[in-house]
Amino acid sequence: MSALSARSSVERSAPATRWWLPSAAGLVIVLAGALAYHNSLGGPFIFDDPRSIRDNPTIRSLWPIWPLLSPPAEGLAIQSRPVINISLAINYAIGGLDVRGYHIFNLVVHILAALTLFGIIQRTLHLAVMPEHIARSSLPLAFVAALIWAVHPLQTEAVTYIIQRTESLMGLFYLLTLYCMIRGAGAVRPFWWYVAAVVACTLGMGSKEVMVTAPLIVLLYDRVFLARSLKQVFRHRWPLYIGLAATWVLLAALVIPPGGRGSSVGFGYWAALRAYIPGQAIVVVRYLRLSFWPSPLIIDYGIFRTGSAAQVLPYAVILVLLLVGTVLAFRDRPWQGFLGVWFFAILTPSSTLVPLLIQPAAEKRMYLPLAAVIVAVVICTYGLGRRLASRLGPHLGTIVGQLAGVGLTAAAVLILGFLTVRRNCDYRSELAIWQDTVDKLPHSYHAWNSRGAAYQDVGDYDQAIHDYTQALRLNPQFAQTYRNRGLARSKKGRYDQAIEDYTHAIKLKGNYAEAYNSRAVAHYHKHQYARARADARRAQALGYKVAPGFLEALRKAPHDNYRPTKKHSSAGTPPLGAAALR
Repeated sequence: MSALSARSSVERSAPATRWWLPSAAGLVIVLAGALAYHNSLGGPFIFDDPRSIRDNPTIRSLWPIWPLLSPPAEGLAIQSRPVINISLAINYAIGGLDVRGYHIFNLVVHILAALTLFGIIQRTLHLAVMPEHIARSSLPLAFVAALIWAVHPLQTEAVTYIIQRTESLMGLFYLLTLYCMIRGAGAVRPFWWYVAAVVACTLGMGSKEVMVTAPLIVLLYDRVFLARSLKQVFRHRWPLYIGLAATWVLLAALVIPPGGRGSSVGFGYWAALRAYIPGQAIVVVRYLRLSFWPSPLIIDYGIFRTGSAAQVLPYAVILVLLLVGTVLAFRDRPWQGFLGVWFFAILTPSSTLVPLLIQPAAEKRMYLPLAAVIVAVVICTYGLGRRLASRLGPHLGTIVGQLAGVGLTAAAVLILGFLTVRRNCDYRSELAIWQDTVDKLPHSYHAWNSRGAAYQDVGDYDQAIHDYTQALRLNPQFAQTYRNRGLARSKKGRYDQAIEDYTHAIKLKGNYAEAYNSRAVAHYHKHQYARARADARRAQALGYKVAPGFLEALRKAPHDNYRPTKKHSSAGTPPLGAAALR
């Protein structure tokens, strides 16, 4: 079968629509996305941003490129993700540490992803496998779905939180991979479209590990929407799938080596996996609820306990029913089942296969799965409206149906857009986002610790100590909070209490180099120089880079009755950002 005849078996003739309508729809999506995030551009670096951007030496220059391809492991969000690191370096080359440039980049990526999604949905709904009435409305249905996806507040973490471009940039490349395959399947000369698909997939693999599912999703899409069998898929597009499969080699090279992200996510720990999966039933159902009712939105859920089997069971039942529904849909209407596979497949790496022990729940992970939920709701609403309108007669039903569709879409976009603008306000400062988190999760020790770090960063040490103490009431085994409280107490001159906190932290975490260094500084201020030297040596032995000024001060203090000069009175205690205290 020739390429042309293969296309004719899956495509309908072009719909009779005005040529400017797709362009106008795209322009509305761009404007809506820009308006929804217009107040996000001034938000400061928060949470993991400072470690990944401000304290990242590899982004200071675009050349040579080799350092950019090996991001520092300390910035967890960029570890083993060279494409993200390169994007940060481009931002830095243009505007240094001006946050507006980073936010604009994130917003442009999100809008491009929305436009790509619009193209995918429109072309898919017009394929021969789709029902005729859906194909006739492919443009408005695709427009509504992409528009809602662009302004949905569940996307704010992936767009407004700068370093979470890991999710949005990966999402863009994921969508581009699929879009280029679709365009190639409909082209007389598909070669360059397939090359573009492989390039997009490669860039996605270098952005985030969830991209691992992209080649499989593209293959499944090909089989469901374009080809009659897998044999036909590979006969016409085998070079494409060899190229897509080759991108897995790049991902393995980034993740598997020592120091890659494979060591930070807990992969291979079966005990952790058994404890992790039940909790993900609760998490995934929560994601679904937030898709329909996006409140409350929380930047960091912290580490939570799963609960009893009785608590998990209702959520597990819901997921099993959804999985069964996906399988049954594939049997009767594969195009509907594809939406379910899209949802579960993209969530599977982070919600099933790899136990992300540090962050078991994160709203950013719904960036791409949300598209399947929205498309399903839009098509179901359209089908229901069409049935109701048919009872009014062909003429009146058409008018009422169109007015109802416009009204529902406008209401949904305005409400969701307003919620997105309001959510962006929570990102206006480090303190604001953690105040919001404490308000919503008052029993999260991690939230209290993070708000304490934010207070400490602005110099409110009394409030920081209060928050750290509250965090320790909720979890007395949190070594990092003991050290954080010790730093705050040191700032208040309470060195005895600070030493007690550092000692607690070391007991809980024996090789806690930072706590040894902090305790050495506290001993120094207490003129206990022998103890200060011992702790400083221990910190160095554990790989901590003790401040040269502090080491010099210790060398000049041969006896415990030595009194430091003002020059060295605060040696070794550089100012710490909030991110360093979490």
